[in-house]
Amino acid sequence: QVHLMESGGGLVQAGGSLRLSCGASGRTFSSYSMGWFRQAPGKDREFVATISRGGANTNYADSVKGRFTISRDNAKNTVYLQMRSLKPEDTAVYYCAAKTLPLNMVLTTTMYDYWGQGTQVTVSS
Repeated sequence: QVHLMESGGGLVQAGGSLRLSCGASGRTFSSYSMGWFRQAPGKDREFVATISRGGANTNYADSVKGRFTISRDNAKNTVYLQMRSLKPEDTAVYYCAAKTLPLNMVLTTTMYDYWGQGTQVTVSS
């Protein structure tokens, strides 16, 4: 089992940047493919980005391609989401998620096994 905790959310003006972090407990962080999702009020949770266990493969939602970058540091049990050129429509609670998958696999659906509690990102216009 793994426990996830997001941090780094906050209020930022449109065009600004934020970096989210998600720390994981346990010694097997490198066994998990990781994902970032977000959920705006009244909307379903949606995929943002995912990264494979070793970081070799990534995938992004079309809405964030070229603006967001997912990365991980397995030595620190942490996955990051660097967000640039933020837009008001990026406003949401952001969640990280973990799932045990083969080495280079990524997952873009919500079928993850473990979820963090979320961190609020608000982008003002």
